[in-house]
Amino acid sequence: MAGGPVSGAQPGRFGGQLDLGAVGSVDEPTQVIRALDPADAPTRVLRPVAPPPPPRRRQADPPTDFIETDPPDDDGYDGYDDHDGYDDHDGYDDHDGDAKPEKPKAGAVSIAIRSFGELMVTAGLVILLFVVYEVWITDLMSARKQATVTADMDRQWESAPAPDPERQQKFEFADGEGMAKLYIPVFGPDYHFTIVEGTSEKNLETGPGHYKDSALPGEPGNFAVAGHRVGKGAPFNDLDLLEVCDAIVVETQSDWFVYRMLPTAGQPADAGDPRCAGVEAQEGDYAAAVGRRIVTPGQSEVVLPVPGNENPGVAEDKLTPMLTLTTCHPKFSNAQRMIIHAVLVRTQPKADEALPPELSES
Repeated sequence: MAGGPVSGAQPGRFGGQLDLGAVGSVDEPTQVIRALDPADAPTRVLRPVAPPPPPRRRQADPPTDFIETDPPDDDGYDGYDDHDGYDDHDGYDDHDGDAKPEKPKAGAVSIAIRSFGELMVTAGLVILLFVVYEVWITDLMSARKQATVTADMDRQWESAPAPDPERQQKFEFADGEGMAKLYIPVFGPDYHFTIVEGTSEKNLETGPGHYKDSALPGEPGNFAVAGHRVGKGAPFNDLDLLEVCDAIVVETQSDWFVYRMLPTAGQPADAGDPRCAGVEAQEGDYAAAVGRRIVTPGQSEVVLPVPGNENPGVAEDKLTPMLTLTTCHPKFSNAQRMIIHAVLVRTQPKADEALPPELSES
């Protein structure tokens, strides 16, 4: 092959003219670059792109029909009522899921029943508190008063001169002052109360009270004493348990006086019981004096010198020394009075320094 430069132009790869004058010299081998035929070029098949679907046309709404209405009346009524069945409170609440349903309103009968029930509960509580006060609280208050009056009387007895048995002494006591001690052995060794002078409500809160117009302990006539049965110390709570010939002992500054309960209509004295010596059913002017009976509050004759007899035919110096205890009946009520009558069977001076044996009876 000649070594000169090749002149002329060759068609390029893409159909243009390719200048080979500067490709190489004569001495260098020449590489012929052949133009590619478009048919030999690598081909990539592209799928045709589908055109976008045409936009969907919105279907037109059907035409609106207009309904002609009658013109409003002269008074402005247009035929539609504000309450034509559509209520603002139609059962659908804007907060159905949150709000609680309203409670139905109570009627007059329900309110009356509920109010009556509340009044009954309140009344029951008041009654309960009253019972607690009367039965327990007043007992505590009376116990303190009883202890005070007993201590005062004991100091007075200790400081007083010894009584002269040859002289008859007359005692006068101030209202509410302690004047004697009461023992009922069958109620136990711990049963003892100081009797105060007077039977007013204030005096009976302290302990058993002596009827001022009645006889003094051991004197001819009727030594009468009143006391509460429930509350305020309840000194006479168990008087219904006394039986015929049971001892009732009264202590004064100078003497012990032993009384015994008289027979009742259903329980006569047991002649074979040594405790019943000198105890027998009363007759004549004293026929109304029985061991126990129930009377009305107005029957004050039970505390007369001759119990139950307003016009006795007995001289004052011939009166039988007796003891009468009075209390309310039944328990928790003052509708009636329970009366206990006893007769004096023995007197023991305290100078003997010995306790009466009756105190040990049970």
